[in-house]
This record gives sequence, structure tokens and C-alpha cells, in this order.
Amino acid sequence: MANRKSGASRRAFLQSTVPAIAGGFAAMSFPGQALAQQRGAMPAALPAASGTALVDESRIWSQEYWAMKGSVRLNMWRKRVGAPRPGQAPLPVLILVHGSSISSRSSYDLKFPGHGEYSMMNRFADWGYDVWTLDHEGYGRSSITNSNSDIASGAQDLKAATDLIARETGQQRHHMFGESSGALRVGLFAQNEPARVNRVVFSATTYTGEGSPTLATRAQQLPFYRANNRRPRDRSMIASIFTRDKAGTSEPGIEDAIAAMEMPLGDSVPTGTYLDMTANMPINDPEKILAPVLMLRGEYDGNSTEIDLINMYRRFPNNDKWYVTIPGAAHSLVYATNRHLTFHIVKSFLEMPPRLDSLKPA
Repeated sequence: MANRKSGASRRAFLQSTVPAIAGGFAAMSFPGQALAQQRGAMPAALPAASGTALVDESRIWSQEYWAMKGSVRLNMWRKRVGAPRPGQAPLPVLILVHGSSISSRSSYDLKFPGHGEYSMMNRFADWGYDVWTLDHEGYGRSSITNSNSDIASGAQDLKAATDLIARETGQQRHHMFGESSGALRVGLFAQNEPARVNRVVFSATTYTGEGSPTLATRAQQLPFYRANNRRPRDRSMIASIFTRDKAGTSEPGIEDAIAAMEMPLGDSVPTGTYLDMTANMPINDPEKILAPVLMLRGEYDGNSTEIDLINMYRRFPNNDKWYVTIPGAAHSLVYATNRHLTFHIVKSFLEMPPRLDSLKPA
């Protein structure tokens, strides 16, 4: 027996620890669901279409805002059920942070007719959240400047945005979701401003970048990123998001839906996040991120490796932390055919009931 234990592979060890815990969420019954099933109020398995059905947008109120970072104007977009009213109890705030190549509304409020709900803003607004997103400096509707809009700049954008959100909602702490370089922005903001952060979701992030085929390819362009503050972003670049990792993880035609929303806003984006992700990793220090954390990685994501992210996961000091693999998905989880799995897991994480034991941190 001793020899068999000592010969256990590292892979077997990983399968018996963190991934096993994370994988358990797929089969996990939450208390309300279990009770409903016992009463016959809910089938044991919901049809897949129920997770992607369109939200009734007649219930959703939206408004545009502008935050100021010095002289830089940052465009913000808000959605919730019903307009806010004086004296109304506040809704939980969820801030969605975009990545390197696509601005906020094309990322989180996408319209893809005939293919179900792709708007993460609509989905979480319908679930009772006050949902916000913003275009970072140099992206979308925000000010186009000479900055390369690196990760540090993005964290400053989030400070300006959360100042405005706090004024509008009266809430000082917010849930935050970031995808790809958006996750790096969220992580750095959480390090710098822990009192402003509630629960944090890292979607499609990377830690050191070691072993990433996407980042290794991207690093070949380092001289260009160092010499230029902007890079071309055309339809073919958008299409490459869905072909570089694994065919079949997204619906055909989604690149056209994104381009229809995104290309009128410009044909270039800043280089700063690409430069940081290829030359300056790690950006995030997990030991300084004190909030509860959910880490999400697509099964076929080429921006990271499982072992790199698990090394990051192990270093988060708050043991209210989840690591979940989204099956059948590649890098972008909000654009994936299986995006409904991401939304379900994020909602479950944000709505975890409070601990009752005496050992919880003060």
C-alpha cells in the first residue's frame, strides 16, 4: 500500500483535490432546489433551452452614465428591473469588466437574434441585480487617448466607476466579474481597494501565463506592443476569438453579431493589456486579494493552463473560494454555447448564504 501511494501521479492528486471539489458543483443540489424537487415542484433536470431563453426586456430599465478619471470620460451602462426610486431597498450591485479586444456592451449586452439570451446584463438584472459595465479608457464610447490602457490604468478606471456607482446606489461594496484581462483589472482593483469589493469572479484569467499557447504566440508581437499604444482590431481578429482554441465551443455567426455592435466604435484597441499579459505577469498577487473568489476556466482555454490557475487558487487567503471548469467552453465564457452554465455558477456563488460557525473571520 505504501508503494502505491508514493507512486501516485500529480494528476491523480489534483483530480482528488481541488478539481474534484469544483466538479462537484455540477451535481450539487442547492437547498431550495432540493426542497422543490421533494415537493414535486421542479423536474430533476431542466431542459437546456431554459438556461438560454430570452429575458423579457420590457421589465428591464437601463441608463447611460459617464464617470470621470481626471479628464478621461468613461462610458457606463446600467440595467436593472425597474428604475430606482427614493426609499427603495437597494439591489445587490454587480459590475462586469470587459477584456482586451471587445468593449463593454458588445461583451455583456450582446444581441444575437434567434440564438437565445446572450446578454449577461439582462440575465442578472432579471435575477434581481443592479448590473453595471463600463468601457475602459481607449475602448468603445470612452475617451480615446494616447494611453495604452494597461491593467493598472484599468484598475484606476474601476475606482472612478465605483465612485459613481456608490453615489448612485448608496452602496460601497460591489460584486465584480471580469473576463480575460478584465479579470486582471478586477484582481488589481481588489488588491488596491479591498473595502470596495464584495465577491469577485475571475473568468478566463491567467496567473503567470506559463504554458499558455495563446500568450506564447502573442509574445512574438512584443516589439509592436512596446512601440505602439494601439493595435488593429478588425472582423477577422474578432472571428479568431472563436477559432484559436477549439471549434464547436460557440455558435456559428456569433462573430458577426459582435462585429455589428463593435466595429462602428472603431477598428483599433489599446495594446496595454496584451503587453502586460505577455511581458509583465503575474499582475495579480492572490495573497493580497481578501474577498471570496470564484475562478472559472473553459475546458479548452488556451490563455491559461489548469495547473497555473490552481497555483493561483491555492494562494487566495479567504477559504470561501471556488474553482470551476466550464465543460465544452474555450476562452470566452460569456460568448460560449454553454454560457448558461457560467451564469448559473456565478449566480450560485453570489448568493451563497452566510456562514454560521464561530470560526469565520471577523
